[in-house]
Amino acid sequence: MKRRPFLLILLPACALAAGGLAVLDSGRAADAGKPFPSVEALGEALFHDPNLSKNRSQSCATCHNPDFAFVDPRETEAGLAVSLGDDGRSLGDRNAPSAAYARFSPPFHRDAEGRYVGGQFLDGREPGLAGQAGGPPLNPIEMGMADKDSVVARLRENPRYVEAFKSFYGGNVFSETDAAYKAMTQSIAAFEETPVFAPFDSKYDRFLRGEAELSDQEELGRLLFFSQQFTNCNLCHQLRTSAIDPQETFSNYQYHNIGIPKNAAVRRLNGSAEDFIDHGLLQNPAVDDPAEDGKFKVPSLRNVAVTGPYMHNGVFKDLRTAVLFYNKYNSKSAKRQINPETGDTWGDPEVPQNLSLEELTHGPALDDKRIDALVAFLKTLTDQRYEHLLTEP
Repeated sequence: MKRRPFLLILLPACALAAGGLAVLDSGRAADAGKPFPSVEALGEALFHDPNLSKNRSQSCATCHNPDFAFVDPRETEAGLAVSLGDDGRSLGDRNAPSAAYARFSPPFHRDAEGRYVGGQFLDGREPGLAGQAGGPPLNPIEMGMADKDSVVARLRENPRYVEAFKSFYGGNVFSETDAAYKAMTQSIAAFEETPVFAPFDSKYDRFLRGEAELSDQEELGRLLFFSQQFTNCNLCHQLRTSAIDPQETFSNYQYHNIGIPKNAAVRRLNGSAEDFIDHGLLQNPAVDDPAEDGKFKVPSLRNVAVTGPYMHNGVFKDLRTAVLFYNKYNSKSAKRQINPETGDTWGDPEVPQNLSLEELTHGPALDDKRIDALVAFLKTLTDQRYEHLLTEP
C-alpha cells in the first residue's frame, strides 16, 4: 500500500535553466547593459572561476560541483574521502561538505543552554557564508593563493568583474584590498543563498505536497526517523518542531562527538604526523573549552544519499554503513560491532572523551529491515536534479 501525506503544503518552484544553473534575479542592477544582471549572477561567475586559484586550475565549484550535489566528485588516491588541492598533490584531512542548503546554518553562537550552534565549516570557524567563501582561496592545500592582494589582482584582470564590483559595491571598492576581497565573498554568498542551492524538490518534499507517494519501505523509514521512541535520528537531524515542515533541513546545527575513528588511509597519504588529532570544534579559534574536543557540526541530511563518503573525514563509503555505525551504540549483537566495509571491529574514536552518549544510546537496536527502511527514507531527501545519481555507480 502506498502512503500519501496528510497535509498539503505548497512551495515555490526553483528556477533551473536547462543545461546549467540560473540564479533568480534579485532586481539589483538588472538592466541589460551591466556585465552581470545581479550580485547573485556575479557570485555565480566567481564560484566557477578557476583563475582565483594559484595555478588557475581550481574554483569553488571544483570541490562543490553543482552537478554532484555540491560535493567533490574527483577520485584521488584516497578515493572520495578528501579533496585534491590546486597544486595537484596536496590532500586535505576533512571531507568537503556539500554547499547545498548551507545558507540555513545560523551564525555561530551559543544557545540558551550554552551549546555551540551554527557557523560554516565543520568546526563553525566562520559565522556565515561570506566568511566561508573567503577561506579556500587562501588555504595553501586548497586554492593556494598567497594572500588577498594576489586574489584581488586576479579579479582586476577581468574587466567585467571590475565594472560589476564598482557597480554593486561602489567606485572605490578596489582602493582597499580588504574591501574588494569582502565584495568577492559577499557576491559568492549571495549566489549560495539562491534557490539553486536549496530547491526543496526531493521526493520527500513532493510527498509533503501530495505530488509523490512513498513506498512501504520509505514510509517505514520516515516513521522511524521522526520517532522519539524507536530511533535517535531526529535528536540531532531535525530542526523544525513539525515532522511535516516544508523547509526541514535535517540538522539542528549543534556539535557532537559521535566517536568517529581516524581515516588511517587518508592520514598515510596526506602526510599528517602520526600523532595528529583532528579536535573538531576545539580547533575553532573562538572555542577553548576542552569539553568541546572532538565535536563536529551536525550536517544536513539533504542529498545525503548522493554525497558520500560519510563523516567529517570520509571514513565510511556507504550510507548504510553510516547508519549501522550509529546502531552499534544500541546493539549488543556481535554482528553490529563489525564494520561491514572492513570486516573488522569499528575503529576506536579519534577523540574518546566528550562522546554524546545520551543521544547515541537513545532508542532500541534496529534489525536489518529497519536499517534498510531508514536508508530508503534518506534516499528520498535527494533533490530532483540529482535523483539519477541514486542509480548510477
